[in-house]
Amino acid sequence: MDIDYAAIDAARERIRDQHLHARRPESSARGLHHFALICSDVEQTIEFYQDLLEFPLTEIFENRDYKGSNHFFFDIGNGNLLAFFDLPGLDLSEYQEVLGGLHHIAISVERAKWEKLRGKLDDAGIPYQLESDASIYFRDPDGARLELLADPLGEMYGNKVM
Repeated sequence: MDIDYAAIDAARERIRDQHLHARRPESSARGLHHFALICSDVEQTIEFYQDLLEFPLTEIFENRDYKGSNHFFFDIGNGNLLAFFDLPGLDLSEYQEVLGGLHHIAISVERAKWEKLRGKLDDAGIPYQLESDASIYFRDPDGARLELLADPLGEMYGNKVM
């Protein structure tokens, strides 16, 4: 398949010119309350996110929308939460990237913590992809793709994005 990269670049510039404002208006949102994913095993998920990645579990209770399902949360810093549901009894397929679905979750960590977590991934035998000496991409036990990013919040590879 031939891809017209010049047309893609031109469209990006047109979109930037049309929609990116020098004086950005204030957002109507207060922030990300939580990002919710589905997991196959509650304890396995807690061991991965709390014990390996060092994101503290903050709460677990029954999911109000599905009897017997757990809804639980991890602190990912700056007042943000990563949440999970298990949905016992549902026939769920394996994780896959689809249009409108999750590509990855990027979580900013300080460089020293990034190095420590990279070592923990190595020790646990979890494969990852290293990009630009600032990003580590890997998958959680259910296949969701995560990125640990050593760049500060609001920056990406030296560019201000916020």
